[in-house]
Amino acid sequence: MIVLGLETSCDETGLALYDSKTGLRGQVLYSQIKLHAEYGGVVPELASRDHVRKLIPLINQLLEQSGVKKSEIDAIAYTRGPGLMGALMTGALFGRSLAFALNKPAIGVHHMEGHMLAPLLSANPPEFPFVALLVSGGHTQLMAAYGIGQYEMLGESIDDAAGEAFDKVAKMMELPYPGGPSIARLAEQGDSKAFDFPRPMLHQGLDFSFSGLKTSVSNQLKKVQGQQREEDIAASFQEALVDTLVKKSVKALKQTGLKRLVIAGGVSANQRLRQRLEADLKKMNAQVYYAEPALCTDNGAMIAFAGYQRLKGGQQDGLSVTTTPRWPMTELSAPADQSEATEEN
Repeated sequence: MIVLGLETSCDETGLALYDSKTGLRGQVLYSQIKLHAEYGGVVPELASRDHVRKLIPLINQLLEQSGVKKSEIDAIAYTRGPGLMGALMTGALFGRSLAFALNKPAIGVHHMEGHMLAPLLSANPPEFPFVALLVSGGHTQLMAAYGIGQYEMLGESIDDAAGEAFDKVAKMMELPYPGGPSIARLAEQGDSKAFDFPRPMLHQGLDFSFSGLKTSVSNQLKKVQGQQREEDIAASFQEALVDTLVKKSVKALKQTGLKRLVIAGGVSANQRLRQRLEADLKKMNAQVYYAEPALCTDNGAMIAFAGYQRLKGGQQDGLSVTTTPRWPMTELSAPADQSEATEEN
């Protein structure tokens, strides 16, 4: 089965073709970073319009580079949610219309399920069950995953997501958007112990809160000046956020008794976070898994793969198009044929 995946939940237009026999056949990605950089964040209307402009050129590029004809596509998966309403609707309408024209099945995919399953595309994929740390611009969650659609929420952010905290602190420091990579680069030159920033809710269950950390950084920026001090602030902020994510993840593993941690989402590309997780999990004889760098940020490959997992389990959507900007993963159901959906590819 060859599945076309379409990702348009926010500010990246991603398309990919996943072949159940040979794996990923090809992918293309257009980022709107330059478009939104001058505003310091994503402008929803501009994002939607840009998806409209890019979808047809990108699908033509994808088919050409992968050597696949439209007639060879067996199904289409598109991001149904969560995300920006206009951006989601653009991809959903395009995907559903193309599926209708080709007389092929289509399915709407949960964006964060796509992120969580992306590490299964790696050379060393994790097996169920595992704990998933989902960290992106809009989400910070700890989830116990027992199979496709069998998820238990362990903890989530009650305010800013980790990626959102990176973006807001970067904006305070007048660093380029997106904030995560900018903070990480500046942090390489700084002392992570220079400032003792708070680790909010560290000992209060598995929920997260980063608003207090963000406020503490803001207060410190008003007190200090100079390039070196900004580098130290960046490094100390990153360490506080990473420390919180790592310790909560370790706590989740101990609480569930599981020994596998999957980390996914844009923030999973942060090298300091990966270093800390690998070191801390090694001490408890546990293992961490993450997607290839190109699959950490939003992309069509994760949507194609997640869509395939559900399609082969017997799921597909009708002709009506539904988008769900707010969509808890715990509302997802398991495919009717779970054995088919979780078999090794």
